[in-house]
Amino acid sequence: MDLGIKGRNALVCAASKGLGKGCAMALAREGVNLVITARGKEALEATAEEIRKATGAKVVAVAGDITTAEGRAQALAACPSPDILVNNAGGPPPGDFRNWTREDWIKAVDANMLTPIELMKATIDGMIARKFGRIVNITSGAVKMPIPELGLSNGARTGLTGFVAGLSRQVVQHNVTINGLLPGPFDTDRLRGNMEFNAKKLGKTAAELARQRADANPAKRIGTIEEVAASIVFLTSPAAQFISGATLRIDGAQALWGDVWDIPD
Repeated sequence: MDLGIKGRNALVCAASKGLGKGCAMALAREGVNLVITARGKEALEATAEEIRKATGAKVVAVAGDITTAEGRAQALAACPSPDILVNNAGGPPPGDFRNWTREDWIKAVDANMLTPIELMKATIDGMIARKFGRIVNITSGAVKMPIPELGLSNGARTGLTGFVAGLSRQVVQHNVTINGLLPGPFDTDRLRGNMEFNAKKLGKTAAELARQRADANPAKRIGTIEEVAASIVFLTSPAAQFISGATLRIDGAQALWGDVWDIPD
């Protein structure tokens, strides 16, 4: 199926691994030109080369911290007029809110709320002028079903979702859409880290807990990165131009099932 985005330009954040990498690879397979960012230069360059070899797409790797003004400036210098923006960032660590300082909260809000807003601020007027723009914010299923030990993430990502709900209404008339993708349990480093955190509390191994949680999901498994990527690519296409301001759960119906504390973000 031709999704109609060949030749478009995309900026994909945190794309050296996990969901960001999967999204970048899927967009490249559709013929999209990519600028990908991440902190680790070596891993990012390896990912860029892997995508080039697999797809033949044009891929520019810009190593830097997207949560800083300097990192955003570097990424936008390489991709000043993106048609597609995929905001993605690792979530803050789990813990007990009693132990979190003001600095912890500011760091979480900077990374998971203000950084996506700053990138939208820098790119959305160009999208409006060109009459095409697709913004997808990869957040977390915790936006709908908060997870106790991920309070820093719950707060910051829910704040972003609330902001986008208003902005999306202002720009959709210009064929610029903004949506949130809320992943559930997917095979990522983040999920494995959360498993290890909770396994220690429960006196189990991470592998035991992973099997238990997969069995508890209505789909009876953990999701694949490719499944998230396919959803993102659809949301960036012309076929999805009437979808905006949405928060799309992709979790095997887990958020309807009950215990969701191990959703990654």
